[in-house]
Amino acid sequence: MAEAHQAVAFQFTVTPEGIDLRLSHQALSEIYLSGVRSWKKRLTRLKNSVITGVYPASPSSWLFVVIAILATMYTRSDPSMGLIAKIQEHLPVSESMSTQCQAVVSAVLFSTMLWLLLIFTMRLCLKQLLSYHRWMFEQHAKMSTTTKIWVALVRIFSGRKPLLYSYQGSLPNLPVPTIKDTVKRYLESVRPLMDDTGYERMTKLAAEFESSVGNRLQWYLKLKSLWAANYVSDWWEEYVYLRGRGPIMVNSNYYGMDFLYVTPTPIQSARAGNSIHAFFLYRRKLNREEIKPWLLRSAVPCCSYQFERMFDTCRIPGTLTDTVQHWQDSDYIVVYHRGRYFRLKVYQAARLLSPREIEFQIQRILDDPSPPSKGEANLGALTAGDRIPWAKARTKYFSSGVNKRSLDCIEKAAFFVSLDDDEQGMMGDDPAASLDRYAKSLLHGKCYDRWFDKSFTVIYYKNGKNGINAEHSWADAPVLAHLWEYTLATDSFQLGYNAEGHCKGNVDSSLPRPQKLNWEIPPEVQISQSLAVAQAIADDIDFHVFSFRDFGKGKVKKCRVSPDAFIQMALQMARKTFCLTYEASMTRLFREGRTETVRSCSNESSAFVRALEADVCRRLFHSASEKHQLLYRCAMTGAGIDRHLFCLYVVSKYLGLESPFLKEVLSEPWRLSTSQTPIQQVELFDMVNYPEYISCGGGFGPVADDGYGVSYSIVGENMINFHISCKHSCPETKKFISLLLIFKCSTTVGHSFSPTLFE
Repeated sequence: MAEAHQAVAFQFTVTPEGIDLRLSHQALSEIYLSGVRSWKKRLTRLKNSVITGVYPASPSSWLFVVIAILATMYTRSDPSMGLIAKIQEHLPVSESMSTQCQAVVSAVLFSTMLWLLLIFTMRLCLKQLLSYHRWMFEQHAKMSTTTKIWVALVRIFSGRKPLLYSYQGSLPNLPVPTIKDTVKRYLESVRPLMDDTGYERMTKLAAEFESSVGNRLQWYLKLKSLWAANYVSDWWEEYVYLRGRGPIMVNSNYYGMDFLYVTPTPIQSARAGNSIHAFFLYRRKLNREEIKPWLLRSAVPCCSYQFERMFDTCRIPGTLTDTVQHWQDSDYIVVYHRGRYFRLKVYQAARLLSPREIEFQIQRILDDPSPPSKGEANLGALTAGDRIPWAKARTKYFSSGVNKRSLDCIEKAAFFVSLDDDEQGMMGDDPAASLDRYAKSLLHGKCYDRWFDKSFTVIYYKNGKNGINAEHSWADAPVLAHLWEYTLATDSFQLGYNAEGHCKGNVDSSLPRPQKLNWEIPPEVQISQSLAVAQAIADDIDFHVFSFRDFGKGKVKKCRVSPDAFIQMALQMARKTFCLTYEASMTRLFREGRTETVRSCSNESSAFVRALEADVCRRLFHSASEKHQLLYRCAMTGAGIDRHLFCLYVVSKYLGLESPFLKEVLSEPWRLSTSQTPIQQVELFDMVNYPEYISCGGGFGPVADDGYGVSYSIVGENMINFHISCKHSCPETKKFISLLLIFKCSTTVGHSFSPTLFE
């Protein structure tokens, strides 16, 4: 209870002599320093808001405009063409102000208005420039003159030293495609999946939709696009993620892995100390907007709004729909270990604890012998099961008293940490099987030792390995991957460890111990039912993770083929039977953009898979790859298929209109769901001198019961990592062993899927 006493700023007792007041100087000092830290953050946010608000200009440019206007006035010329005199006439000033002073004030007001008009004009010009997308359809080495001029203009209007959110006001809105174009692209995408009879029926449904309710739905969608920043993103978040009433574990959440071949330290608490410190260093950069905005071709900015809810965020269950709640900066994290939850403060006297101090605190939790409270051990299973039972339990049993205080502590924490007693990673006599177990552990764990509602949970294993599990509604995988890359690099290359494997630095042993959260959980809370639902899902998931190193991006690009298109063609060839294939593409070229679907199974890819002769195969492969690249670029530039049809379907439901075409389109299962996780911060890693220090990427569960989930990351020039998931319960699904053989045997089999075949 020593920590509780230290937290009380003053105590008093009433005696016959009067009131005896005793102040705690340590507590008062803590309060004062916390207030100073809070005000510093507010001032930083205010400063960044001003800088971002006037971008691409700078606050100092206002002074330049004012001086220029005043200088021209003293040369007896009027750059305002009489406006300064008009302002002076209507200036509400006292009679004591001289005429010259009034003229100066009027000039400053005119200069400010002129400055704001210039900012608006520059933003408008930049927004129009960023609406040009022809550059994406041109080869990088064969850029047209128009595109070269466009690039120069973008750089001129982009300003200098942008902050993370500087471009937000200049990004164009996501355009609404025409009904005709979307329907045409849709019919083309499903042609290889249907026989003649089925395709003819779908063509008739599409024509009926286009000539009847389609235009009415389109009108409402265009109206929304004029009003909202993005006509897709809010509905996508609500209806695809938050309104789902099934478990989010496996079905929505995804994971990221540690380094594949090395473990920086075998000490669990030390690994946690370094990386938790790195997480908060990243949050500090995020709050100060010091993270550089992502630029394509070093010139075209991408939307950064998804970074806003990275920390201090939690998904809150509801009976009809969940919500995403975001708080201001928390100074603590919540740590789970052996059925207990601990509140660990990472700031002491407004100072971020050093890695060695965090290691010391984590070790205290590992050494704590206290047992879990009744019902506490499996409490996290509520976040892994169905959403409605969790929402009802939260309202009934966690809305007051000690349970509410402890639950608030978890939900408002910066992020969640799980200390796992298992050892994971690529190890033992069967490294392939150990990688599969590692993936399953990161995706679902024991179903109760993660808090799946938190924006992300970091898992630290007994042997020093770590990993991350993320909730999907607040952001997409590349945003979290940016954080994960920074953390891994900072942990190993910036902070490091001493010879014994501990974090560097000294420890302040007077740090208050982590506070164990208390619970009073009645037996009526149906934790066991949620755990049973989650456990059934976890047991049904099959995973296969492997790193392919026979060839990689370098060899593929020599064949003048996109590495992503090459992999997608390999997946189609491995699948053999054609199915609706989903590849995630980002739409962050637009404000508040998230993702669009690339339908990878096309007429061209199916023709390639059917081909047998080498010469024909080579020609069809290049055709299929070029088609895939075209589809990908169309998706990135707002000319996709599925988000437009999804929003039309939402509008139809609001209006109470039935569309057989939209109903059938939205009910089609994605039996092959794929996603690439690119490495965004290559400069943080030295792949030449330290090639083993690279993450294996991450993965997700299958979207359909009879389908596959395939995640891949292209690392350097000679490595491709795959994460493949499916379900044991479906007899028709097997692991992508054929894919593995296609790659593994590419150098020995005559007609195999090797880049040499297409040179």
